[in-house]
Amino acid sequence: MHTRWAARAGALLACLAALTAILMVTVPTRADAHPLSTTAILLDVAPKKVTGEVELPIDRLAIALDQPLTAKTVVRPAKLEELRHYVLGHTSAADPDGTRWTTTVGGGRVQKIDGVDHLVFDLVLRPPSGTVHDFRLTYDAIVHHLLSHQILVSLRPDGSDSYTTVGVLDWQQHTLAIPAAGASSEHGFTAAVQLGIRHIAEGADHLLFLIMLLLPAPLLARRGRWIRADDLRRNCVRVVHVVTAFAVGHSITLALAALGYISAPTRVVESLIALSILVSGIHAVRPLVPGGEAWIAAGFGLMHGLAFAALLGGLDLGNGSLVTTLLGFNLGIELTQLMVVALLMPSLLILSRTRIYPAVRLTVAATGIVLAAAWLAERTTLLANNPLNRVTDALIAHPFLVAGALAAVAAASWSVPDLRHQDRAAAGGSAVQ
Repeated sequence: MHTRWAARAGALLACLAALTAILMVTVPTRADAHPLSTTAILLDVAPKKVTGEVELPIDRLAIALDQPLTAKTVVRPAKLEELRHYVLGHTSAADPDGTRWTTTVGGGRVQKIDGVDHLVFDLVLRPPSGTVHDFRLTYDAIVHHLLSHQILVSLRPDGSDSYTTVGVLDWQQHTLAIPAAGASSEHGFTAAVQLGIRHIAEGADHLLFLIMLLLPAPLLARRGRWIRADDLRRNCVRVVHVVTAFAVGHSITLALAALGYISAPTRVVESLIALSILVSGIHAVRPLVPGGEAWIAAGFGLMHGLAFAALLGGLDLGNGSLVTTLLGFNLGIELTQLMVVALLMPSLLILSRTRIYPAVRLTVAATGIVLAAAWLAERTTLLANNPLNRVTDALIAHPFLVAGALAAVAAASWSVPDLRHQDRAAAGGSAVQ
Protein backbone atom coordinates (compact mmCIF):
# COMPACT_ATOMS: atom_id res chain seq x y z
CA MET A 1 0.00 0.00 0.00
CA HIS A 2 2.79 2.37 0.86
CA THR A 3 4.41 1.77 -2.52
CA ARG A 4 1.12 2.46 -4.29
CA TRP A 5 0.58 5.59 -2.19
CA ALA A 6 4.08 6.84 -2.94
CA ALA A 7 3.55 6.30 -6.67
CA ARG A 8 0.27 8.20 -6.68
CA ALA A 9 1.64 10.98 -4.53
CA GLY A 10 4.65 11.26 -6.81
CA ALA A 11 2.40 11.43 -9.85
CA LEU A 12 0.34 14.25 -8.33
CA LEU A 13 3.43 16.25 -7.43
CA ALA A 14 4.89 15.63 -10.88
CA CYS A 15 1.72 17.06 -12.45
CA LEU A 16 1.94 20.15 -10.26
CA ALA A 17 5.64 20.59 -11.07
CA ALA A 18 4.97 20.17 -14.80
CA LEU A 19 2.23 22.80 -14.73
CA THR A 20 4.51 25.20 -12.88
CA ALA A 21 7.24 24.62 -15.46
CA ILE A 22 4.80 25.35 -18.29
CA LEU A 23 3.77 28.60 -16.60
CA MET A 24 7.40 29.62 -16.23
CA VAL A 25 8.13 28.99 -19.89
CA THR A 26 5.01 30.71 -21.25
CA VAL A 27 5.46 34.01 -19.38
CA PRO A 28 6.44 36.47 -22.14
CA THR A 29 8.54 39.01 -20.28
CA ARG A 30 10.71 39.35 -17.25
CA ALA A 31 9.45 40.63 -13.91
CA ASP A 32 10.82 41.08 -10.44
CA ALA A 33 9.23 40.56 -7.07
CA HIS A 34 7.76 43.55 -5.32
CA PRO A 35 9.82 46.38 -6.90
CA LEU A 36 12.12 48.60 -4.91
CA SER A 37 10.61 51.66 -6.62
CA THR A 38 7.91 52.76 -9.03
CA THR A 39 7.52 55.41 -11.70
CA ALA A 40 5.54 58.48 -10.69
CA ILE A 41 3.88 60.95 -13.07
CA LEU A 42 2.88 64.22 -11.40
CA LEU A 43 0.62 66.44 -13.50
CA ASP A 44 -0.16 70.14 -12.96
CA VAL A 45 -3.16 71.50 -14.84
CA ALA A 46 -3.16 75.07 -16.19
CA PRO A 47 -5.78 76.69 -18.47
CA LYS A 48 -3.76 76.18 -21.67
CA LYS A 49 -1.41 73.30 -20.93
CA VAL A 50 -0.60 70.47 -18.56
CA THR A 51 2.89 70.38 -17.11
CA GLY A 52 4.48 67.88 -14.82
CA GLU A 53 7.28 65.47 -14.06
CA VAL A 54 8.04 61.86 -14.93
CA GLU A 55 10.13 60.19 -12.24
CA LEU A 56 11.76 56.95 -13.47
CA PRO A 57 13.73 54.72 -11.07
CA ILE A 58 17.12 54.22 -12.69
CA ASP A 59 17.52 50.63 -11.47
CA ARG A 60 14.21 49.60 -13.08
CA LEU A 61 15.05 51.58 -16.22
CA ALA A 62 18.36 49.71 -16.52
CA ILE A 63 16.57 46.34 -16.37
CA ALA A 64 13.92 47.37 -18.88
CA LEU A 65 16.49 48.61 -21.40
CA ASP A 66 19.06 45.94 -20.52
CA GLN A 67 21.72 48.59 -20.07
CA PRO A 68 24.14 49.26 -17.18
CA LEU A 69 22.61 52.62 -16.24
CA THR A 70 23.71 54.53 -13.15
CA ALA A 71 23.11 57.98 -11.72
CA LYS A 72 26.31 59.15 -13.42
CA THR A 73 25.84 57.60 -16.85
CA VAL A 74 22.23 58.71 -17.43
CA VAL A 75 23.13 62.43 -17.33
CA ARG A 76 25.79 62.19 -20.02
CA PRO A 77 24.50 64.33 -22.91
CA ALA A 78 24.22 61.57 -25.52
CA LYS A 79 22.64 59.06 -23.12
CA LEU A 80 20.29 61.69 -21.68
CA GLU A 81 19.07 62.57 -25.16
CA GLU A 82 18.55 58.88 -25.93
CA LEU A 83 16.53 58.36 -22.77
CA ARG A 84 14.52 61.50 -23.41
CA HIS A 85 13.48 60.13 -26.81
CA TYR A 86 12.70 56.79 -25.20
CA VAL A 87 10.28 58.36 -22.70
CA LEU A 88 8.75 60.55 -25.42
CA GLY A 89 8.16 57.49 -27.58
CA HIS A 90 6.23 55.85 -24.74
CA THR A 91 4.17 58.89 -23.74
CA SER A 92 1.14 60.42 -25.45
CA ALA A 93 -2.06 62.30 -24.69
CA ALA A 94 -5.28 62.60 -26.66
CA ASP A 95 -8.85 63.86 -26.49
CA PRO A 96 -11.55 61.29 -25.73
CA ASP A 97 -12.26 61.18 -29.50
CA GLY A 98 -8.62 60.31 -30.25
CA THR A 99 -7.32 63.74 -31.33
CA ARG A 100 -3.65 63.82 -30.34
CA TRP A 101 -2.13 66.46 -28.07
CA THR A 102 1.37 67.86 -28.50
CA THR A 103 3.71 66.07 -26.12
CA THR A 104 7.13 67.40 -25.07
CA VAL A 105 9.67 65.73 -22.82
CA GLY A 106 12.53 67.95 -21.69
CA GLY A 107 15.17 68.46 -19.06
CA GLY A 108 16.65 65.46 -17.35
CA ARG A 109 18.14 65.31 -13.87
CA VAL A 110 18.86 62.73 -11.20
CA GLN A 111 16.91 62.99 -7.98
CA LYS A 112 16.97 60.64 -5.00
CA ILE A 113 13.42 59.66 -4.04
CA ASP A 114 12.89 57.41 -1.03
CA GLY A 115 16.57 56.52 -1.13
CA VAL A 116 16.47 55.40 -4.78
CA ASP A 117 18.02 57.32 -7.69
CA HIS A 118 15.41 58.49 -10.20
CA LEU A 119 15.80 60.11 -13.59
CA VAL A 120 13.34 63.02 -13.69
CA PHE A 121 12.07 64.55 -16.94
CA ASP A 122 9.82 67.56 -17.43
CA LEU A 123 6.57 66.84 -19.26
CA VAL A 124 4.40 69.30 -21.18
CA LEU A 125 1.05 68.37 -22.78
CA ARG A 126 -0.74 70.90 -25.05
CA PRO A 127 -4.27 70.37 -26.42
CA PRO A 128 -4.84 71.28 -30.09
CA SER A 129 -7.79 73.48 -29.12
CA GLY A 130 -5.61 75.61 -26.85
CA THR A 131 -7.83 74.94 -23.83
CA VAL A 132 -7.18 72.14 -21.39
CA HIS A 133 -10.04 69.71 -20.85
CA ASP A 134 -10.44 66.06 -19.93
CA PHE A 135 -8.01 63.83 -21.83
CA ARG A 136 -6.49 60.35 -21.94
CA LEU A 137 -2.87 59.74 -20.95
CA THR A 138 -1.00 56.77 -22.44
CA TYR A 139 2.33 55.70 -20.97
CA ASP A 140 4.18 52.37 -21.01
CA ALA A 141 7.88 53.06 -20.43
CA ILE A 142 9.55 50.28 -18.37
CA VAL A 143 6.31 48.28 -17.96
CA HIS A 144 6.61 46.94 -21.50
CA HIS A 145 9.47 44.80 -20.13
CA LEU A 146 8.81 44.57 -16.37
CA LEU A 147 5.49 42.97 -15.46
CA SER A 148 5.73 43.98 -11.81
CA HIS A 149 6.47 47.67 -12.42
CA GLN A 150 3.78 50.28 -11.80
CA ILE A 151 3.26 53.91 -12.81
CA LEU A 152 1.46 56.06 -10.27
CA VAL A 153 -0.36 59.03 -11.80
CA SER A 154 -1.30 62.01 -9.63
CA LEU A 155 -2.99 65.27 -10.58
CA ARG A 156 -2.94 68.80 -9.14
CA PRO A 157 -5.69 70.97 -10.65
CA ASP A 158 -5.22 74.67 -11.31
CA GLY A 159 -5.37 76.53 -8.00
CA SER A 160 -4.89 73.45 -5.83
CA ASP A 161 -1.91 72.94 -3.53
CA SER A 162 -1.97 69.12 -3.31
CA TYR A 163 -1.98 66.13 -5.63
CA THR A 164 -4.73 63.55 -5.83
CA THR A 165 -4.23 60.00 -7.06
CA VAL A 166 -5.83 59.54 -10.47
CA GLY A 167 -4.89 55.93 -11.09
CA VAL A 168 -2.22 53.35 -11.77
CA LEU A 169 -0.76 52.14 -15.05
CA ASP A 170 0.85 48.72 -15.39
CA TRP A 171 1.72 46.03 -17.93
CA GLN A 172 -1.97 45.40 -18.61
CA GLN A 173 -3.32 48.96 -18.59
CA HIS A 174 -1.39 51.69 -20.40
CA THR A 175 -4.09 54.36 -20.79
CA LEU A 176 -5.81 56.41 -18.09
CA ALA A 177 -8.61 59.00 -18.23
CA ILE A 178 -7.42 62.29 -16.71
CA PRO A 179 -10.10 64.71 -15.35
CA ALA A 180 -8.78 68.22 -15.96
CA ALA A 181 -10.88 69.65 -13.14
CA GLY A 182 -9.22 67.28 -10.71
CA ALA A 183 -10.19 63.97 -9.25
CA SER A 184 -12.82 64.01 -6.54
CA SER A 185 -12.09 62.50 -3.13
CA GLU A 186 -14.29 59.56 -4.14
CA HIS A 187 -12.26 59.11 -7.32
CA GLY A 188 -9.04 59.26 -5.35
CA PHE A 189 -10.37 56.72 -2.85
CA THR A 190 -11.40 54.32 -5.64
CA ALA A 191 -8.03 54.68 -7.34
CA ALA A 192 -6.30 54.00 -4.03
CA VAL A 193 -8.35 50.83 -3.50
CA GLN A 194 -7.35 49.66 -6.98
CA LEU A 195 -3.72 50.50 -6.20
CA GLY A 196 -3.83 48.40 -3.03
CA ILE A 197 -5.37 45.47 -4.90
CA ARG A 198 -2.78 45.59 -7.66
CA HIS A 199 0.10 46.07 -5.25
CA ILE A 200 -0.65 42.78 -3.50
CA ALA A 201 -1.86 40.89 -6.57
CA GLU A 202 1.32 41.82 -8.47
CA GLY A 203 3.70 41.68 -5.50
CA ALA A 204 5.04 38.12 -5.54
CA ASP A 205 6.89 38.53 -2.24
CA HIS A 206 3.82 39.74 -0.31
CA LEU A 207 1.77 36.88 -1.74
CA LEU A 208 4.43 34.32 -0.95
CA PHE A 209 4.73 35.55 2.64
CA LEU A 210 1.00 35.09 3.13
CA ILE A 211 1.15 31.60 1.59
CA MET A 212 4.01 30.61 3.92
CA LEU A 213 1.89 31.66 6.89
CA LEU A 214 -1.13 29.69 5.66
CA LEU A 215 0.76 26.42 5.04
CA PRO A 216 0.90 25.30 8.70
CA ALA A 217 -2.52 26.75 9.60
CA PRO A 218 -4.33 23.36 9.37
CA LEU A 219 -1.68 21.71 11.61
CA LEU A 220 -0.64 21.59 15.26
CA ALA A 221 2.89 21.92 16.65
CA ARG A 222 3.89 19.05 18.92
CA ARG A 223 7.45 18.39 20.15
CA GLY A 224 9.04 20.40 17.37
CA ARG A 225 7.04 18.80 14.56
CA TRP A 226 3.80 19.46 12.75
CA ILE A 227 0.89 17.06 13.29
CA ARG A 228 -2.51 16.91 11.65
CA ALA A 229 -5.41 18.76 13.30
CA ASP A 230 -8.97 17.56 12.65
CA ASP A 231 -10.79 20.49 14.25
CA LEU A 232 -12.08 22.49 11.26
CA ARG A 233 -13.38 25.30 13.45
CA ARG A 234 -10.02 25.66 15.14
CA ASN A 235 -8.24 25.71 11.78
CA CYS A 236 -10.50 28.51 10.53
CA VAL A 237 -9.92 30.50 13.71
CA ARG A 238 -6.15 30.17 13.26
CA VAL A 239 -6.41 31.49 9.70
CA VAL A 240 -8.46 34.46 10.94
CA HIS A 241 -5.86 35.16 13.63
CA VAL A 242 -2.98 35.04 11.15
CA VAL A 243 -4.64 37.29 8.57
CA THR A 244 -5.86 39.73 11.22
CA ALA A 245 -2.43 39.91 12.86
CA PHE A 246 -0.75 40.65 9.54
CA ALA A 247 -3.39 43.31 8.75
CA VAL A 248 -2.91 44.98 12.14
CA GLY A 249 0.88 44.92 11.80
CA HIS A 250 1.10 46.45 8.34
CA SER A 251 -1.73 48.93 9.04
CA ILE A 252 0.18 50.41 11.99
CA THR A 253 3.42 51.07 10.14
CA LEU A 254 1.62 52.01 6.92
CA ALA A 255 -0.24 54.78 8.72
CA LEU A 256 2.76 55.97 10.76
CA ALA A 257 5.14 55.97 7.80
CA ALA A 258 2.66 57.51 5.34
CA LEU A 259 1.97 60.34 7.79
CA GLY A 260 5.69 60.95 8.25
CA TYR A 261 6.20 59.72 11.81
CA ILE A 262 8.61 56.89 10.95
CA SER A 263 10.79 56.01 7.98
CA ALA A 264 13.34 53.42 6.85
CA PRO A 265 15.53 53.05 3.76
CA THR A 266 13.69 51.20 1.00
CA ARG A 267 16.43 48.64 0.40
CA VAL A 268 16.53 47.75 4.10
CA VAL A 269 12.75 47.31 4.18
CA GLU A 270 12.75 45.15 1.05
CA SER A 271 15.55 43.01 2.48
CA LEU A 272 13.56 42.51 5.68
CA ILE A 273 10.54 41.45 3.62
CA ALA A 274 12.65 38.78 1.93
CA LEU A 275 13.86 37.74 5.37
CA SER A 276 10.24 37.48 6.57
CA ILE A 277 9.48 35.00 3.78
CA LEU A 278 12.61 33.02 4.61
CA VAL A 279 11.70 32.75 8.31
CA SER A 280 8.04 31.92 7.67
CA GLY A 281 9.12 29.27 5.13
CA ILE A 282 11.40 27.63 7.68
CA HIS A 283 8.55 27.80 10.21
CA ALA A 284 6.31 25.97 7.72
CA VAL A 285 8.90 23.17 7.60
CA ARG A 286 9.50 22.94 11.35
CA PRO A 287 7.69 25.08 13.94
CA LEU A 288 10.01 27.82 15.18
CA VAL A 289 7.37 29.41 17.40
CA PRO A 290 4.75 26.74 18.20
CA GLY A 291 1.33 28.35 18.00
CA GLY A 292 2.95 31.69 17.24
CA GLU A 293 1.98 32.18 13.59
CA ALA A 294 -0.07 35.26 14.55
CA TRP A 295 2.97 36.80 16.25
CA ILE A 296 5.14 36.10 13.22
CA ALA A 297 2.46 37.63 10.98
CA ALA A 298 2.13 40.74 13.16
CA GLY A 299 5.87 41.26 13.58
CA PHE A 300 6.76 40.96 9.93
CA GLY A 301 3.56 42.78 9.01
CA LEU A 302 5.22 45.86 10.50
CA MET A 303 7.97 45.53 7.87
CA HIS A 304 5.51 45.03 5.02
CA GLY A 305 3.65 48.17 6.12
CA LEU A 306 6.80 50.23 5.62
CA ALA A 307 7.03 48.92 2.05
CA PHE A 308 3.40 49.83 1.40
CA ALA A 309 4.04 53.33 2.73
CA ALA A 310 7.06 53.76 0.45
CA LEU A 311 4.74 53.27 -2.52
CA LEU A 312 2.40 56.02 -1.30
CA GLY A 313 5.36 58.28 -0.58
CA GLY A 314 6.04 58.56 -4.31
CA LEU A 315 2.67 60.22 -4.90
CA ASP A 316 3.61 63.53 -3.20
CA LEU A 317 0.12 63.89 -1.73
CA GLY A 318 -1.22 66.62 0.51
CA ASN A 319 -2.56 65.69 3.96
CA GLY A 320 -6.21 65.59 2.88
CA SER A 321 -5.51 63.42 -0.16
CA LEU A 322 -3.10 61.31 1.85
CA VAL A 323 -5.71 60.29 4.42
CA THR A 324 -8.19 59.32 1.69
CA THR A 325 -5.53 57.46 -0.25
CA LEU A 326 -4.26 55.73 2.88
CA LEU A 327 -7.71 54.40 3.76
CA GLY A 328 -8.45 53.24 0.22
CA PHE A 329 -5.02 51.68 -0.25
CA ASN A 330 -5.29 49.72 2.99
CA LEU A 331 -8.78 48.54 2.06
CA GLY A 332 -7.49 47.29 -1.29
CA ILE A 333 -4.72 45.36 0.47
CA GLU A 334 -7.16 43.69 2.87
CA LEU A 335 -9.60 42.76 0.10
CA THR A 336 -6.84 41.11 -1.90
CA GLN A 337 -5.54 39.22 1.11
CA LEU A 338 -9.02 37.88 1.83
CA MET A 339 -9.31 36.82 -1.81
CA VAL A 340 -6.00 34.95 -1.56
CA VAL A 341 -7.17 33.17 1.60
CA ALA A 342 -10.51 32.30 -0.01
CA LEU A 343 -8.75 30.86 -3.07
CA LEU A 344 -6.07 28.84 -1.31
CA MET A 345 -7.31 27.85 2.14
CA PRO A 346 -10.02 25.35 1.07
CA SER A 347 -7.41 23.43 -0.95
CA LEU A 348 -4.94 23.48 1.94
CA LEU A 349 -7.60 22.25 4.37
CA ILE A 350 -8.49 19.36 2.07
CA LEU A 351 -4.86 18.48 1.44
CA SER A 352 -4.12 18.54 5.18
CA ARG A 353 -6.51 15.59 5.56
CA THR A 354 -4.55 13.51 3.07
CA ARG A 355 -1.24 11.68 3.23
CA ILE A 356 0.14 13.88 0.45
CA TYR A 357 0.10 17.11 2.48
CA PRO A 358 3.58 16.70 4.03
CA ALA A 359 5.06 16.49 0.53
CA VAL A 360 3.01 19.47 -0.69
CA ARG A 361 3.83 21.55 2.39
CA LEU A 362 7.56 20.82 2.22
CA THR A 363 7.68 21.43 -1.55
CA VAL A 364 5.91 24.81 -1.32
CA ALA A 365 7.89 25.84 1.77
CA ALA A 366 11.19 24.88 0.15
CA THR A 367 10.24 26.90 -2.94
CA GLY A 368 9.48 29.90 -0.75
CA ILE A 369 12.79 29.54 1.09
CA VAL A 370 14.79 29.40 -2.15
CA LEU A 371 12.96 32.39 -3.67
CA ALA A 372 13.34 34.39 -0.45
CA ALA A 373 17.05 33.61 -0.27
CA ALA A 374 17.50 34.80 -3.87
CA TRP A 375 15.53 37.99 -3.20
CA LEU A 376 17.52 38.64 -0.02
CA ALA A 377 20.80 38.21 -1.91
CA GLU A 378 19.59 40.53 -4.67
CA ARG A 379 18.30 43.22 -2.32
CA THR A 380 21.46 43.22 -0.23
CA THR A 381 23.49 43.54 -3.48
CA LEU A 382 25.14 40.13 -3.00
CA LEU A 383 23.49 39.01 -6.25
CA ALA A 384 23.46 41.26 -9.30
CA ASN A 385 20.84 39.36 -11.33
CA ASN A 386 18.27 37.07 -9.78
CA PRO A 387 18.17 33.83 -11.82
CA LEU A 388 14.77 32.86 -10.39
CA ASN A 389 12.76 35.72 -11.80
CA ARG A 390 10.74 33.40 -14.04
CA VAL A 391 9.20 31.81 -10.96
CA THR A 392 7.92 35.20 -9.81
CA ASP A 393 6.73 35.84 -13.36
CA ALA A 394 4.44 32.83 -13.03
CA LEU A 395 3.06 34.02 -9.69
CA ILE A 396 2.30 37.46 -11.11
CA ALA A 397 1.02 36.53 -14.56
CA HIS A 398 -1.02 33.41 -13.70
CA PRO A 399 -2.27 33.62 -10.09
CA PHE A 400 -5.65 32.00 -10.74
CA LEU A 401 -4.07 29.19 -12.73
CA VAL A 402 -1.69 28.47 -9.85
CA ALA A 403 -4.63 28.44 -7.41
CA GLY A 404 -6.53 26.19 -9.78
CA ALA A 405 -3.59 23.80 -9.98
CA LEU A 406 -3.51 23.55 -6.19
CA ALA A 407 -7.27 22.91 -6.14
CA ALA A 408 -6.87 20.18 -8.77
CA VAL A 409 -4.16 18.48 -6.71
CA ALA A 410 -6.40 18.67 -3.62
CA ALA A 411 -9.39 17.22 -5.46
CA ALA A 412 -7.32 14.47 -7.05
CA SER A 413 -5.71 13.42 -3.77
CA TRP A 414 -9.06 13.43 -1.93
CA SER A 415 -10.60 11.25 -4.63
CA VAL A 416 -8.11 8.46 -3.88
CA PRO A 417 -9.31 6.62 -0.73
CA ASP A 418 -5.83 5.33 0.10
CA LEU A 419 -4.54 8.92 0.35
CA ARG A 420 -7.10 10.03 2.93
CA HIS A 421 -6.47 9.93 6.64
CA GLN A 422 -9.18 7.71 8.10
CA ASP A 423 -8.33 8.00 11.78
CA ARG A 424 -9.55 10.80 14.00
CA ALA A 425 -7.78 11.76 17.21
CA ALA A 426 -9.83 12.62 20.24
CA ALA A 427 -7.32 15.23 21.26
CA GLY A 428 -7.71 17.09 17.98
CA GLY A 429 -4.45 16.04 16.37
CA SER A 430 -2.93 12.89 14.95
CA ALA A 431 -0.48 11.75 12.31
CA VAL A 432 2.82 13.58 11.92
CA GLN A 433 2.71 15.99 9.00
